[in-house]
Amino acid sequence: MKILNFFARRIFFLVVRALLWILLGTVVRHRERLPISGAAIIIANHNSHLDTLVIMGLFSLDNLPRPVAAADYFYRNGFMKWFAENVIGIIALERRKDHRDEQLDPLEKVNEALQRGEKVIFFPEGTRGEPERLSEFKSGISKLAAKHPTVPIIPILLYGLGKSMPKGSHFPIPMSAQVFVCRYKFSSQTLLIRLQRLFNRFTRQLEKKGKLFL
Repeated sequence: MKILNFFARRIFFLVVRALLWILLGTVVRHRERLPISGAAIIIANHNSHLDTLVIMGLFSLDNLPRPVAAADYFYRNGFMKWFAENVIGIIALERRKDHRDEQLDPLEKVNEALQRGEKVIFFPEGTRGEPERLSEFKSGISKLAAKHPTVPIIPILLYGLGKSMPKGSHFPIPMSAQVFVCRYKFSSQTLLIRLQRLFNRFTRQLEKKGKLFL
C-alpha cells in the first residue's frame, strides 16, 4: 500500500504541476529563497484550493511541504481522507473545539512535524477568503512560531488564484497568477503585526500596479 501511495503522490503532483503552470502561466519571483532542507513554516494568503497546489509545486517531489488543513473538510468521507493524507500529505487540524478535553492542542500534529524537520504550509487567515481580499490573521501562526523560535518562517504572496478558482468553484479557469517568495523571518513579539502589514502592502501594490516591486 505504501508503494501505491508513493507513486500516486508523485504522478499526481507531476500532472498537476504541469497543468497549473500551463493554465495559469504562473510567474514566480525569488524562488531561490525557498528552503531546501530542514524544518520551515511556509505561510501564504488564502483565497483558493489552488494556493496549496501552487505552493507545493514550487518544491521538488522529494522536498514537498505538508499543508495544514481542516479535518472537518477533508475527512468528510473515506476517499477524501485517503487522498488528503496519502497524496496531498495534509496535517489535519481540528477546527471545532473538543469540549471533552480542554487541554487538547489543535497544533500538536503541526508541532510534531516541525520537530521531525518537516516543512509545513500554514494559512494565517484560517480559511479561504474572498478573491484577492486579505482577512485578519488568526493567532495560530504566532503560537506556532513562538514554540519553534529557530524555525524560519517564509511568507509567500499569491495573487490571481482567487480569481481563477474562488471559494465554491470546482474547476479553475485560465488566469495569470503571481507568486512572490519573501525573505524568511523568525518568531518575535511583533511577528503577527509585521506579517499582516507585509501582506496588506502586497495586496495594495498589486491592486494599483498589477505587479510587485518588493
